[in-house]
Amino acid sequence: MALVNAVIALALLEYLWFAMAVGAARGKYKVAAPATTGHPDFERVFRIQQNSLETLIMFVPAIWLFAHYVSATWAAGLGLIFIVGRALYFFGYRAAAKKRSLGYGLSMLPVLALLIGGLIGALRAI
Repeated sequence: MALVNAVIALALLEYLWFAMAVGAARGKYKVAAPATTGHPDFERVFRIQQNSLETLIMFVPAIWLFAHYVSATWAAGLGLIFIVGRALYFFGYRAAAKKRSLGYGLSMLPVLALLIGGLIGALRAI
């Protein structure tokens, strides 16, 4: 489980990076808090952070369930794919909204696999 927890910590550090990017974008595009709209480039960075938060809500419990009931090693591997997917999502979406698809897929497919695997594992343990 230590490897899985390390992957979760990396995912949280990545999210912190996204949050700091929002702060930098606020300054660069002069969008004062608490505003969440303004310059389109700011809005894309803000959406990256928000979408990533929404995804983390599924990712963290899903990786723990999968690690507990299926395999911690496979959970960590899927978690690393998630992190790479989120990074690709960040760079793609920041460049243009149309360029976010690859990163989205590479982050959501592991979450789906973790969640379904964790659910099946839990049901089998009953």
